[in-house]
Parts: sequence; C-alpha cells; structure tokens
Amino acid sequence: MSDEIEMEEGGGVVKKFMFLNRKAPYGTIYALEGLEVVLISAAFEQDVCMAFVDDGVYQLMKDVDTSGIEMKNFSKTYRALEGYDIEKLYVERESMELRGLTEDDFIVDVTVLSSAELAALMAEQDVVISH
Repeated sequence: MSDEIEMEEGGGVVKKFMFLNRKAPYGTIYALEGLEVVLISAAFEQDVCMAFVDDGVYQLMKDVDTSGIEMKNFSKTYRALEGYDIEKLYVERESMELRGLTEDDFIVDVTVLSSAELAALMAEQDVVISH
C-alpha cells in the first residue's frame, strides 16, 4: 500500500486501482462486467489503470466479429476509456507473445510490460481487482 495518498481538490482521497483482466472477452460475463466496474471507479475520480494478462489480452483485439456467438462486441468501449481519464493500459508481454499477438492487434494504445515489470507496478497499487 502506498505511503503517499494523493488528495483530490475537494479533499477526497485518491487511491490507485488496478483492474487485472485475465479472462477472454466472450463466453462469460467477467470481461464486460469488469469493464463496467472500471468505468464506475473512474467516475469517482480514482487513479485507475488496467492490466491485461493471460486470455485477458484478447479483450483488446480489434476487428472482432461476434455475430457467430450472438454476443454484442464491446471491444470498441475500450476506445472510450480515455474520455474517463483511464489512459494507463498495460499488457503483459509474455501473455501477448504466447498468443501470437503484437501491439498492432489491439484496438487501443497499450504499454507492454514484462511479467516482472507488471508485478512491480501491481505492488504500487492501493487496490488490485482481478477477474
């Protein structure tokens, strides 16, 4: 937990939240509901970042056709994150490479970190929510 907690202009406490996305985007409700929680957290003016590991890297894929699985494609919602001041998106290099992906495959700009770098960043957070 951070020793220095930033104060909001109105006097509220700003905490560092990391949302760790591990699940594939479709087939379960985890990815979509996780994204909704991220947007809610940002509305409360917290310091929010998102990390994508394991099959969670697929959540950021561009040009996904979900018509065959009869689910709404919500990946374009990631483009709206910047409007909520959520600009820190991290992808674990090992997860990305293991799945044959590159940064060009993603719908938004990301920072690619090694698993060790991501672990260090995770240790700096006040709250880590994994799904």
